[in-house]
Amino acid sequence: MKQLIRKLYSGLRNDQLFLSFLGKIESFVSKVLSLAMVLVILVTVWDLFVFLLQTIREDIHDPGYLTEQLISVFGLFLNILIALEVLENITAYLRNHVVQMELVIATSLIAVARKIIILDLGKVDGLQLIGLAIAIISLSLSYWLVKRMGKQDQH
Repeated sequence: MKQLIRKLYSGLRNDQLFLSFLGKIESFVSKVLSLAMVLVILVTVWDLFVFLLQTIREDIHDPGYLTEQLISVFGLFLNILIALEVLENITAYLRNHVVQMELVIATSLIAVARKIIILDLGKVDGLQLIGLAIAIISLSLSYWLVKRMGKQDQH
């Protein structure tokens, strides 16, 4: 145990060893997150198929029921798309060891779009709608700026 503590202490004093250790931890955590995200995606796809099968089997007497189910299906599809984007963010980080802002902003836009698509307008107030509008405008502007900066860097 004493040797381990000494080794850790000497590693903390050596910046290069410490940074190497941190890099290994980052890589390990990224891989664990990737595996967890794959599991989330598979479970969500399974949930979507179960939901679709249940919806198909039920008798549809209420015309509003089909609309509600369709909105739920869209929400599940977008959940899967968001999870895939998060997985892409993680794998891009593993490849390049850089957080790609364009991917992060695109994922955020998809999440806000999902919120709007499944939004029940009867249950929200104007302030929430204004907040969503500000989020969309801010994310869209951010995305445009990041894309523009990327094009300028290439020239």
